[in-house]
Amino acid sequence: MKSFRQRQEDVKRTWLIVDASDKVLGRLAVKVARVLMGKEKPTYTPGVDGGDFVVVTGAKTVRVTGNKEKRKMYRYHTGWIGHLVEQPLESVRSEKPEKVIRQAVKRMLPKNKLGRAMYRRLKVYGGAEHPHAAQQPSKLEVPKLKRDWHAVS
Repeated sequence: MKSFRQRQEDVKRTWLIVDASDKVLGRLAVKVARVLMGKEKPTYTPGVDGGDFVVVTGAKTVRVTGNKEKRKMYRYHTGWIGHLVEQPLESVRSEKPEKVIRQAVKRMLPKNKLGRAMYRRLKVYGGAEHPHAAQQPSKLEVPKLKRDWHAVS
């Protein structure tokens, strides 16, 4: 029996929509990253970008567990000596709610050209509205709690 290898020209992409409101951030990011990589498809091939487009709505109301709202820090360096900028999750969420989901998903993707191509197919919106109705996205279910995880997959 021969192994199956998908070719880039044979990839069929679909559009999926996820409602992030009241979902746990990490569990949502894992599911979205797996769909972007194409690991949810039976035709998954590691060296081929075979994932789908994902539209995430409701980024303002995504949940985090524990005390992460105040303790989780987003850090970046400006390039100047001593200019490490730290912001807690609650301030990042108030300024740019999409950034929280985008960064969580980006860090779960491969760190190469393939990962950057996958990341470009992620569309995140703070509210419930999105401009991708013409693509007719189908709904992707993400479980809210840990005990619901195996029932959905």
